[in-house]
Amino acid sequence: MIRIVLVDDQELVRAGLRTLAERDGDITVVGEAGTGRAGLARIRELRPDVVLMDVRMPEMDGLRATREVVADPQLRDVRVLVLTTFDEDEHVFEAIRAGAAGYLLKDVSPTDLRRGIRVVAAGEALLSPSVTRTVLQSLADRLQAAVDDTPLQALTEREREVLALVGRGLSNQEIAQELFLSPATARTYVSRLLTRLGARDRARLVVLAYETGLVIPGT
Repeated sequence: MIRIVLVDDQELVRAGLRTLAERDGDITVVGEAGTGRAGLARIRELRPDVVLMDVRMPEMDGLRATREVVADPQLRDVRVLVLTTFDEDEHVFEAIRAGAAGYLLKDVSPTDLRRGIRVVAAGEALLSPSVTRTVLQSLADRLQAAVDDTPLQALTEREREVLALVGRGLSNQEIAQELFLSPATARTYVSRLLTRLGARDRARLVVLAYETGLVIPGT
């Protein structure tokens, strides 16, 4: 059972998300909150697997709340899935940089919402297809003149190859096929990258692949 907390300032939205998320029986909502600050308190109390986090809320916005979750060692196993109507470059970029494991727009289908929760709970990175291009272009524009490949210096050639494929959005299975590895070996490489690069989750590896210039949008 995947345990989630809903953080959104609209009660009607939370009610709808609860109904949609719990439909298949493998996801349960264990708590709700209407502000970022209250949400943070609930997250620390309940330690859910996944948090559905709105961006714009009173008292503390979702980006700051996400940073607080990521910075708390006691919440290292909590994954934040940002769910919002705002698809501007700044929100997408900052949500991922803040440490969110995924980003979906509120017009996502019920099936894709549940799939997104499962993907993030399993440790994968998730970006809505409609905003992936926005994220990558934002990263490219911001980092074009300030690429720092220092983190890559500690990696082997194979680890760089794996990181580049993670950055391009490939799953462990797809990485295994691309590099002619077993799925277990691909998972081992990804786990090793998380440790060596001090990355909290796969979403952070995606960001690092672009920050270091290892992956360039369009290639």
